[in-house]
Amino acid sequence: MQKKLSPKLSWAERVSYLMDERFRVPGTNFRFGIDPLLNLIPVLGDISGFAVSIVLILTMARHGLSRKVLILMFLNVILDSTIGAIPIIGQVFDFAYKSNSRNIRLLKEYYEEGKHQGSGKGTLLWIVIFLIIFILIFVWLMWKILELIIDLF
Repeated sequence: MQKKLSPKLSWAERVSYLMDERFRVPGTNFRFGIDPLLNLIPVLGDISGFAVSIVLILTMARHGLSRKVLILMFLNVILDSTIGAIPIIGQVFDFAYKSNSRNIRLLKEYYEEGKHQGSGKGTLLWIVIFLIIFILIFVWLMWKILELIIDLF
């Protein structure tokens, strides 16, 4: 079931390009946009990049995407925003990850290739399983650190 990409979505593609790939490092093929530059501004940069990404997703959602594509898009933005908020590591990550470009790729795969059909229940299940394992490992590590600190005193 191949769907035609709406001309209205070209706006989302242009904004995504501006956010993630507008500039090129001379002498290389490495591209970056204004998103990692905005993120150099503490808090405000992260919030503005997140807001633009959410607006892009909402714009794309109005054009009949499957729930699975929307889940994957939100996951890209959440991952980008969460890791991007970590000082220094986040700035490096923002130059490489490019969540908006990934979301446009998902959009094109959905419309042009018919990929990512369905409700996304399996995707949500994997996300929940991953989060539970992550939280359990985090709590276990905190417990071990607390035990170490108590033993020192």
